[in-house]
Amino acid sequence: MDLKSAKVAVIGLGYVGLPLAVEFGKKRCVTGFDIDDARLLELRAGQDNTLEVSVDELAEAKDNLVFTSNPEDLRDCDVFIVTVPTPIDAARRPDLTPLIKASETVGKILPQGAIVIFESTVYPGATEEVCVPILERASGKRFNADFYCGYSPERINPGDKVHRLTTIKKVTAGSTPEVGVAVDELYASIVTAGTHLASSIKVAEAAKVIENTQRDLNIALMNELALIFNRLGIDTLEVLEAAGTKWNFLPFRPGLVGGHCIGVDPYYLTYKAQEVGYHPEVVLAGRRINDSMGDHVADEVVKLLLRNNVEVLNAQVLILGLTFKENCPDLRNTKVIDVVKRLKDYSLKVDVFDPWIAVASASEQYGLDCLDELPSDGQYDAIVLAVAHDHFNELGMERIRRLGKSDAVIYDIKSVLPTESIQGRL
Repeated sequence: MDLKSAKVAVIGLGYVGLPLAVEFGKKRCVTGFDIDDARLLELRAGQDNTLEVSVDELAEAKDNLVFTSNPEDLRDCDVFIVTVPTPIDAARRPDLTPLIKASETVGKILPQGAIVIFESTVYPGATEEVCVPILERASGKRFNADFYCGYSPERINPGDKVHRLTTIKKVTAGSTPEVGVAVDELYASIVTAGTHLASSIKVAEAAKVIENTQRDLNIALMNELALIFNRLGIDTLEVLEAAGTKWNFLPFRPGLVGGHCIGVDPYYLTYKAQEVGYHPEVVLAGRRINDSMGDHVADEVVKLLLRNNVEVLNAQVLILGLTFKENCPDLRNTKVIDVVKRLKDYSLKVDVFDPWIAVASASEQYGLDCLDELPSDGQYDAIVLAVAHDHFNELGMERIRRLGKSDAVIYDIKSVLPTESIQGRL
């Protein structure tokens, strides 16, 4: 099976899909599909508000790249790459709605012999147990006879300008050995870091979901250590720096675990484990710890205010940063919102400033009215550095302190401010 001249469709043009469409668009014809017409208008104008793709990169691919919201425009494609989000619902169960709808859309226009490749993070077995039956029903075609599937999990790291699509090794898999090789060669044409061909789609699915589960558990251990050391009156950062002098000590730090991957993917694995009769303990224990850290931070800020003899009721707090990580505008599943909600539960007045976000997006996603510029000096009883944006690092400690009253509490979630200048940190 030779895909050298295949026309590619990318379904979903967010943080994962757009970089993929652009890289393939530098070499072949690509149709980028998304149901968000506002997003398509922006991309047609050569702009990307996720900041994952530059103006120059979009321009480089524009001659081969078409953006559409009309499924009929996909009929002449040979390969369909699905890059829609796979979130969790309010009960922390996998929400496959976007994946199901994308599979239905592709199935309705699926040509003979096509390959459908999924990049969305799922539990092992989801591609063949959920997506394939939908493709068969919608198309009237037979799996591994009239169409084929592949899986190549995304490894996009939002805001990272070093580890990008082309420089991160790509795991690939196919529904038959021949398709696996074809899928691997397709990605190898754009990924300079190389590829790793897994023996099956299930293996590739499992590999992806444990990548982030492993990180989640390591951070959970650091968070639990921070909770212990806080009660012992020991500085966690000092402990980690001392332990880090050993060559094989892993350099993880405590923190808020949000975003579309680390805070979500473990629930896909535990869901499937429970479905087959195994009740995971270690993975869910890590999730419980990490999901509780926003409340812990807020509680610590309130304790520090009380020690400062500040009247907590209606005290004013400034949160610096809202995105789930530094130097990117991504608000998905940010755990900073947990800190905000908990502080408001104590009847504190909370302002949030983040230079990376669109204020309207924060309002739409979280009902939060953020400041659109750095506030005036001297009005806050506490300041919480929640996200280590370069913007805040460049402000410096003295400038940050001036935002608060003379005796304001400074709490540093990210452990980037000078120890002697703050009152608390994880």
